Amino acid sequence: MNDDIAQAFIAQAKRHLIEEFLPKLRRCITELSAQQLWWRPNQNSNSVGNLLLHLEGNVRQWIIAGLAGKPDNRRRDEEFAQREAIPAGRLMQRLERTVEEAIQVMEGLDTASLLEKRPIQVYQVSGLQAIFHVVEHFSHHTGQILYITKSVKDIDLHLYDL
Repeated sequence: MNDDIAQAFIAQAKRHLIEEFLPKLRRCITELSAQQLWWRPNQNSNSVGNLLLHLEGNVRQWIIAGLAGKPDNRRRDEEFAQREAIPAGRLMQRLERTVEEAIQVMEGLDTASLLEKRPIQVYQVSGLQAIFHVVEHFSHHTGQILYITKSVKDIDLHLYDL
């Protein structure tokens, strides 16, 4: 029974990341020019490009390093400091590859590993908490990217058509 619950939790996390959030992000970047991708309303706000870098770093740190024990080479501050334009396609490829790698890690987890505590950043979290954090964090920043795209382009993204 516990493994059924664990697998259902992982399946739902995968569904959110792959079927809900990534298609919305792809839709946004197809609408934005290179200049709009890196536009920020002020120095205390992030561009879509910075948020894509940040999502990739977060997934890599919390799932791939945190749950699979791979090296944690994240430089979080650089995700927000990036000002030189990186093409949208390259950003999405990196993010998609990282999410695919994270999904592989998640699919290898059983109930015991989902309950095991491990250090991630300054926290002691279970595998469940780490995955829940990544999905919630991804949702938050996907919403920001949607808002920025709709504001900059003044369009309906037709997200229910995805």
